[in-house]
Amino acid sequence: MTEISHSPHLSPLQKWRHRLVIAKCDPTLLIGLGLLFVFAWLIAAPIINILFEVFTVQTGDEMRTGSDAGQMTGYYLERVFASRMSSIIFWKPLWNTLLVSITSMLLSMVIGSILAWLLVRTNLMGRRWLSTALIIPFMLPAWTFALAWTTLFKNATIGGQPGWAEAMGYQLPDWVSYGAFPTIVIMTLNYIPFVILLVGNALRRLDSQLEEAGQMLGASRGRVALSIVFPLMRPALMSSALLIFADAIGEFSVPYVLGLPVQFDTLATSLYRAIGTQQNGVAAVFAGVILVVGIATLALDTWMMREARRFAIIGSKGAMERRQSLGWLQWPATLLALIMVFIGVIAPLGALALSTVMHLPGRFELSNFTLDYWIGTNLDTVALRNGILLSSEFWNAAWSSISIVGSASICAGILGLLTGYIVLRSPLKFVSVSLRQITFFPYLVPGIAFAAAFLTLFAVPHGPIPALYGTPIILFLALIADQMPFASRAGISAMTQLGSDVEDSARVAGAGWLRRMFSIILPIQRNALVTAVLMPFISGIKGVSLFIILAVPATDVLTTFSIRLIDFNYTQAANAVVLMIALIALFGTILINRLTGTGLAQGLES
Repeated sequence: MTEISHSPHLSPLQKWRHRLVIAKCDPTLLIGLGLLFVFAWLIAAPIINILFEVFTVQTGDEMRTGSDAGQMTGYYLERVFASRMSSIIFWKPLWNTLLVSITSMLLSMVIGSILAWLLVRTNLMGRRWLSTALIIPFMLPAWTFALAWTTLFKNATIGGQPGWAEAMGYQLPDWVSYGAFPTIVIMTLNYIPFVILLVGNALRRLDSQLEEAGQMLGASRGRVALSIVFPLMRPALMSSALLIFADAIGEFSVPYVLGLPVQFDTLATSLYRAIGTQQNGVAAVFAGVILVVGIATLALDTWMMREARRFAIIGSKGAMERRQSLGWLQWPATLLALIMVFIGVIAPLGALALSTVMHLPGRFELSNFTLDYWIGTNLDTVALRNGILLSSEFWNAAWSSISIVGSASICAGILGLLTGYIVLRSPLKFVSVSLRQITFFPYLVPGIAFAAAFLTLFAVPHGPIPALYGTPIILFLALIADQMPFASRAGISAMTQLGSDVEDSARVAGAGWLRRMFSIILPIQRNALVTAVLMPFISGIKGVSLFIILAVPATDVLTTFSIRLIDFNYTQAANAVVLMIALIALFGTILINRLTGTGLAQGLES
């Protein structure tokens, strides 16, 4: 058929007819081009648009800029980078962002690497149980732990109910309750499991015979660690550090909960403030800075991992994984791991759970315990009259979360599987490479910046497309775009393991493309499709950045509902909602592992 389409004896019309016949039997190329158009609209267009808005006069800024709306300007760049206000609105938040990002990255790398080594390469007591317990924080929203911190250590600076420490008579300074210190602590605790997963998986594949060979040649343990283990582990260590830094740059929820009460702004919260005060041009600059830093960091990580793959450093099937005896360090090492489980899991989740059944914080008296915040009625509050399980607002938000996130996840999963199919089957390399790259692009853009980019594009009508802001549709589309890195990688990974022989046999037997998809591809890739749906669902259900920018009261979801309760200082009710979100995320993660039979580390590597 290919030879016929290139035959010089056929007219152009005959060639096009021949290509249409081929496309009807195998529409892979047409579907690939269609997917490229959809992702260009959902992913590339918002990002290009927000970068364009940096240099465009926004409506309402005509007097400040001296130009009409829509004209080119450098006003926003000058205001952010070089005006009298720049030190307040940009340079100080930038310093705060770098401070918490770099510090939390370094701390999590040190602690996480030590724990990874203890879990993988030593005879640590309770190693199997600790391997699961220590990664639980990775399954939960980061702001779960930020709320736990305020529950325990909140002081009287912002009013409302005190934290447990103050209720027990301990007066805490602001730097303990809010600002840089608690933000760094919480972000460190949230990233430690990430390091354990990536570094631990790399250690697991490292042949212990390499270390033994060094010791047999007379090298000390320290020399072996510095000369053999560290160089071989450097790609995994650098990758973990860069990914943590890129994620921390765009982190919104933790600085929002712990920083705003004392005006501790980061780039993400400054972006949120700018959008809230309708400074769209300034917000575009903040989003552009976050976007550029995220892309540059993750591009560097991609380049480093590509370079690392040039070297064969991992053992073959004969590789050995001998565990080193800790000797007298057995008990101190086990105690360290147990302390991290207590600090990172038991204490925060326990504090949140207990706070939801207390009238007054920190008072452990029987008369102080209550279920009012769960099932109470006629509460003495303004914005929440009943406990959350009896509140129509909670169930409306829960339904919005499940319906919007669920439908977006199903669409993302289907699109992800189609993307994997086209990437592996496309006759044009350009389509394959372009789809692989564009679906991964949202991973390079921090969520708060991607939400701002989506807002700038879809807040106003464009041709036949009406303004979508304030409707569930904008949340639906943004979630699909934001979750495509997870869905597409699951689809590509699954299709890589499926050869074309079965499909070719069905094609020879006369089966059309739809018949092959529904009778062969989908049944075989059922588990992959479930993973491609569940992963975006879990990420979306606990996400904050997209919803805080794009949701309005009419489209409240669980995350925005809980943040609104936080703003009203309804701590117990907010903590109850967050616990529900955390349980959904935890259950979903465990379900993925059970269905796929793989751990989180393998998912992160893909």
